[in-house]
Amino acid sequence: MTMLRSRFVSRLVAGALVLAGPCLSLAQTPAQATVYPDRPMKLVVPFAPGGATDILGRLLATALGERLGQPMVVENRPGAGTVVAASMVAKAPADGYTLLLGSNTTLTMNPVLRPNLPYDPLKSFTPLALVADMGLLLVAHNDTPGRTLKDIVAQAKAAPDKFSYASYGTGSSVHFGAEMLKTTAGFQMVHVPFNGSSPSLTALMGGQVPLAVDTVVASTPLIKSGKIKAIATLSPQRLALLPDVPTVAESGYPGFDMGSWFAFVAPAGLPAPVQKKLEKALADTMASADFKKKMEDIGLTPIGGNGEALRARIERELPQMRAVAARADIRVD
Repeated sequence: MTMLRSRFVSRLVAGALVLAGPCLSLAQTPAQATVYPDRPMKLVVPFAPGGATDILGRLLATALGERLGQPMVVENRPGAGTVVAASMVAKAPADGYTLLLGSNTTLTMNPVLRPNLPYDPLKSFTPLALVADMGLLLVAHNDTPGRTLKDIVAQAKAAPDKFSYASYGTGSSVHFGAEMLKTTAGFQMVHVPFNGSSPSLTALMGGQVPLAVDTVVASTPLIKSGKIKAIATLSPQRLALLPDVPTVAESGYPGFDMGSWFAFVAPAGLPAPVQKKLEKALADTMASADFKKKMEDIGLTPIGGNGEALRARIERELPQMRAVAARADIRVD
């Protein structure tokens, strides 16, 4: 009886293991699926190569790829003031393999300018991190008469139909900045938008437009090499890379302040473990003294902040930008 009982128990155990096999296999699948990342990731940059956002994107892609153990490839998707890139990422799978280097253009300006925007700044994305602030500049072609903002304003008032300015996109922070400047100083300029800093500043150097508003990152090398000239910075303080360039406030318009900032987002519905891993990788990258120096060397101010900090900033700035757009009568061309 003992031997028969032993055989019976052995058969029961063996049968149970056979039946449990598929279940055990299924139980292992989620654990295996949570290994992230196991293939290259894509960082979508909403401007053309060569501009400030592209430079920052490539720095971040390299640093994050090293931390996460997989390459992060930059894909430039310019167009419609970051709408093309943002819409693409909003529709991408929420798996952590498609990310967006967004900006205040994407998240707080387009929403107040474009009533039929194909994404929502809060509902369409998983916020991951604040990255950097960046100063903006009014720059001019070398043959444009004058070197001060007052010189430019006087010329524009004397010939209101002849002055134009380039920007790196309709609805961008530089578009907002230029329109705020027009309203504040009381003069007119025609807006000529391009898909990125590189084509915008190329047009300026070629004399197609007499003025441009662009970033300190993209403009400084051209200013220092004598290819264009700086008129004023739109930031409240002078910029470390260009300490001799006065602010708009110093040029006769106190209180003027307009800048740009950058942030990391993923499609909405990102799994919590993936979000946590990306947030940690971003936080560790932003905490690196070496990475901070690289950012500062090109004119960016590292700010840091997790997904919740980014969400709070978006919620805070949306009504502010709506008021600015109404006051300055900023419209999408």
